[in-house]
Amino acid sequence: MRYYYEDKWVKIIHGDCREILPALDVKVDLVVTSPPYNMRTRIRNGEYTEREWSGHFSKKYSEFRDAFPIDEYYEIHKMVLSHLLRLASIVFVDIQVVTGSKEAWFKIIGDFNRQLKDIVIWDKGEGQPAMHDSVINRSSELIMIFEATSTAGRAFTKSYFGRGTMPDIWRIGRGGNGKIEGHAALFPDELVDKVLVGWSLPNDLILDPFLGSGTTCYCAKKLNRYSIGIEIEEKYCEIAARRVQQSVFEFGEQSEKQGTGIQSELL
Repeated sequence: MRYYYEDKWVKIIHGDCREILPALDVKVDLVVTSPPYNMRTRIRNGEYTEREWSGHFSKKYSEFRDAFPIDEYYEIHKMVLSHLLRLASIVFVDIQVVTGSKEAWFKIIGDFNRQLKDIVIWDKGEGQPAMHDSVINRSSELIMIFEATSTAGRAFTKSYFGRGTMPDIWRIGRGGNGKIEGHAALFPDELVDKVLVGWSLPNDLILDPFLGSGTTCYCAKKLNRYSIGIEIEEKYCEIAARRVQQSVFEFGEQSEKQGTGIQSELL
């Protein structure tokens, strides 16, 4: 494996996390991620099917179809979560409950009920209107927090917020402020910052196996955390690399290596 981009704080890998995670052997302090929602799976005549390949807003990838059969989607994310809990002590997974993800994630919640420490509601304020009659508009997402230690109760083994200061509903607007083009679903910086400050320390290592436009790595670098991002779509790797490279100037830091496409070995 080789890095698509590397500097002092950030390493970006262009590839499929299903192939990369089993080969990783590094201690990670925190995972922050939002997997693809399986948005191109829909219901037709009472059966799951794939949405037409068109310019629909659910088409975020040029190669990755984001339309797995429910059982396959379940097996993929069960495997990914197992590897994340092998690598990290605490894992934040943001999901949206949509047709293509609902059954799989609710089943995963059952499988990992012991490791599931708590759930935060991300209230975005507004969302896309439902695509069909008799379907509730979705203006919130679920942030599931898993701990590898599997201890009983809701108290976190490692956190850095005071008693009574962390709510379970985060009212944060949708990501994107007009500065980032080419990605349809952005993590807001404020959300990632909240996770990083609440559950990690400077110089910790953060992992995002579904990096997208790079918000996790961007925020980690801003807050003096190291990070590794994995992204299957090369155009999103390029967007992420430009963002973290720009942060050198925004945050006044000097990276050891800058520029995209740097080919250095993954240790």
